[in-house]
Amino acid sequence: MEFDAVLLVSFGGPERSEDVLPFLDNVLRGKHVPEARKLEVARHYYHFGGRSPIAAATRELAAALERELAAVGPRLPVYLGNRNWHPLLPEALERMRRDRRRRALALVTSAFGSYSGCRQYQEDIDRARAEVGADAPEVEKLPPFALRPEFAAIWAERVRAALAAMDRSRLVFTAHSIPLSMARSSPYERQLQAVCARVAAAAGVDAFRLAYQSRSGPPSQPWLEPSLDAVLEEEARAGARGVLAAPVGFLSDHMEVVYDLDCEARARAEALGLAWSRVATPGHHPRFAALLRALVAERAAGQLPAGTEACAAACCLASGDSPARPILRN
Repeated sequence: MEFDAVLLVSFGGPERSEDVLPFLDNVLRGKHVPEARKLEVARHYYHFGGRSPIAAATRELAAALERELAAVGPRLPVYLGNRNWHPLLPEALERMRRDRRRRALALVTSAFGSYSGCRQYQEDIDRARAEVGADAPEVEKLPPFALRPEFAAIWAERVRAALAAMDRSRLVFTAHSIPLSMARSSPYERQLQAVCARVAAAAGVDAFRLAYQSRSGPPSQPWLEPSLDAVLEEEARAGARGVLAAPVGFLSDHMEVVYDLDCEARARAEALGLAWSRVATPGHHPRFAALLRALVAERAAGQLPAGTEACAAACCLASGDSPARPILRN
């Protein structure tokens, strides 16, 4: 059966202050997270009036992708479904069912393979299909696409432009930290290291660092390191004048970008005497929707899209034998 729709799947985010706590309740459902931690994260949203930029960014990306598909093909409608806030995945699938869509190709707004960035989205899609019922559309999820050449090219363009405005600044790529137990079963580290090396080479940068940000969970649980704070301290001791942060692990601005980087990391860098600048995320780049369209076109033609890897059965497992601790990435 041919595909008759594209489903763009994202994390979701609130757009009003009164939606922040219900949204976080969705993120944390079934997880044992202290109330104090939830309220701490809620304050990050309230700092921006209760609005996460991911909501508008994902709508804009869906519209840009639909325009690309209409102009170049294959001509497929794009539906938007979120994991944690409206339009939720069951709502999107119900709308597709009413529109008589029978088989959709799902694109997830996460480029790297990990439990939270890949397998968990598949689990959410499966749950949503079960909720809609036996006549829910079939959904095939595309694998992560971080190794796609166009992805590194977009980042390299952003990095070159930003570095031109900074003097003696160090390039530091950032990505969301994940538990080591989760990282061991996923290609997350390997894909990040490969993309960072490609971007740096294309941007003409000889030296760079990869740092991990926004970790959560108990201090006793090991997560990927080095932390961004540790890297900033090392760069200050080494005499760097400034740091250019390239959040390569993120496709669009959301709370871990606009708060964790633009507020907290900036303040930490400036306290250490470092100039701070941050590279724009790629979601708004005019070639990003074209990249996604190419992935859709290649899979619609019966091919595994170039720059992607088929997911193994044991890939991207949750931490340990228990449900993964949620990563508040949105």
